[in-house]
Amino acid sequence: MCGIVGYVGADEACPFLIDGLRRLEYRGYDSSGVAIHSGASFDITRSVGRIDSLVGRMGDSPAKGTMGIGHTRWATHGPATEPNAHPHQGGDGEVVLVHNGVIENFQILKDELIEKGYQFKSETDSEVAAHLIAENLKNTPEIEGQPNLRFLTAVQTSVARLRGTYGLAVAFRDRPNFMIAARFGSPLVIGVGKGEYFVSSDASPLAGRTDRIVYMADHQIAVLTPDGFSVLHRDSGKVRVDIRPLEVDTGDVSLGGYDHYMLKEIFEQPESIRNAMRGRLDDQDATAVFGGLNLTPQQLRSVERIILTGCGTSWHSALVGEYLIEGLARIPVSVEYASELRYRNPPIENNTLVFGITQSGETADTLAALRETKRKGHRTLAICNVVASSIAQAADGGVYLHAGPEIGVASTKAYTSQCCVLAMLALYFGRTRHLSFEGGQRLIEELRRLPTAVQQALTCDEQVRDVAKKYCDATNVLYLGRQYNFPTALEGALKLKEISYIHAEGYPAAEMKHGPIALVDEKTPSVFIVPRGTTHDKVMANMEEVKARGGPIIAVASHDDPHIEAIADDVIRVPQVQEFLQPIVTVVPLQLLSYHIALLRGCDVDKPRNLAKSVTVE
Repeated sequence: MCGIVGYVGADEACPFLIDGLRRLEYRGYDSSGVAIHSGASFDITRSVGRIDSLVGRMGDSPAKGTMGIGHTRWATHGPATEPNAHPHQGGDGEVVLVHNGVIENFQILKDELIEKGYQFKSETDSEVAAHLIAENLKNTPEIEGQPNLRFLTAVQTSVARLRGTYGLAVAFRDRPNFMIAARFGSPLVIGVGKGEYFVSSDASPLAGRTDRIVYMADHQIAVLTPDGFSVLHRDSGKVRVDIRPLEVDTGDVSLGGYDHYMLKEIFEQPESIRNAMRGRLDDQDATAVFGGLNLTPQQLRSVERIILTGCGTSWHSALVGEYLIEGLARIPVSVEYASELRYRNPPIENNTLVFGITQSGETADTLAALRETKRKGHRTLAICNVVASSIAQAADGGVYLHAGPEIGVASTKAYTSQCCVLAMLALYFGRTRHLSFEGGQRLIEELRRLPTAVQQALTCDEQVRDVAKKYCDATNVLYLGRQYNFPTALEGALKLKEISYIHAEGYPAAEMKHGPIALVDEKTPSVFIVPRGTTHDKVMANMEEVKARGGPIIAVASHDDPHIEAIADDVIRVPQVQEFLQPIVTVVPLQLLSYHIALLRGCDVDKPRNLAKSVTVE
């Protein structure tokens, strides 16, 4: 869950490395560091804390050099200290590397290297890789006329011994303007410039520097110099690569006038939902169209069960998907935590389709769950936001969200885009089953109204800010909804926990009286998601139960509900939409509520403590 960058070319490396680390800071912000080759050796600077701390440590005279690597860390092995910060050196400093991932057999390798006399200065698993490469470099003879081959062979030999995941950028004291990158299970992107080449954990640092990129695949190793690059498979030699256009521009990764990325991304949701639907609604056949499912009509008709799996916010969107697909397509759906599915070994019937849902496409548990079900012969599909990500490559097919880069650690626009895609999949599967042409047309009409409804929901921002002032000192908050809005309650509670550090729980509203109502008192607000629908009156009765016990009530309600003020202390109005689309609209004020409460509590909404955006470790 760390971020790595690398540069080799004719320009000074430091400006790109620092700017790139800033753009990758959402992946980890415990510590950071850079190593720049000055011509004879490396100039290494490391610091605990954010990138600003690193820049302060470098002062007014940053290191000069045209090749360097950088890293921003989310701690796994060892706390956030300067010795544990990357880059790490191997041997006597002849190897320097940065690493994203987890080396599971690091202790075995560490014991071997200690016996050979290597001294470790950190508690990280990553330092093992640096010393291992140095050891193999020492034992690899140079081949006349091919000076770079020795260094490449040392890396190949070393990564073959690593168990776990790694994205590596490796540089060498004795080979200036020469870098090696290696990937297994952790994302790496190569930026292709003119006389300069870049390595990064994702494409965002490359925006504005190049418009051509290569997504590395597992077991691939890249060699980069100012004169060019080549990619080879760790075991089978050189491979052809697909150089793609970079679809991220600097505007996508800038704040664009907003105070925080989270706020920007909340307000981008009308457009991200439009992008999710663009080109996917077919009026002629009253269905949705997906080009990447790679399923024949016969295979679609044979699907008897669907499993939706994900983690965190993506798991909540899967719950929405369960309601959608079962309600509109009448196909049984199971929702699984990916971290549990990968180990549970549940019986899965033939003709079961498994969807992995993930914003980044790199979530380790979701990737492992998909690989395990695929190994057992089940068809796997991905719903993700990042082109050519690990999960997109591993799945048999899938659907991209087209939501654009999501920088804020707490997911907002990716969640609503996931729900939108799942609604279209429900339409798609429904039209292969019992859903009529007229029914499909009505669903398409409702989907097309959705961006406008979300835009209208965003007008509650000022009112939500006032509500946040009343409840920002709460220590516990309950979130309650029913049917389609039960997942909304879970997602609202998660957002509050993630960025404001207030304990919050989501429940089906009817479950209150089966235990959670014991928590209700005058200091514990309850947030009810209660738009008009089939369970509206039931949820109103649940609100009365809370009111009778003195609990403050915040209600998210339809704009034309005249009775809600009689019960709720605070009412936030949202447009009325069809029930199956309510989660996409009702979550908007909950996102804003968590944002404004976090601000009032002095929290860093974009980089909450202990969290990182892409959970690429188990």
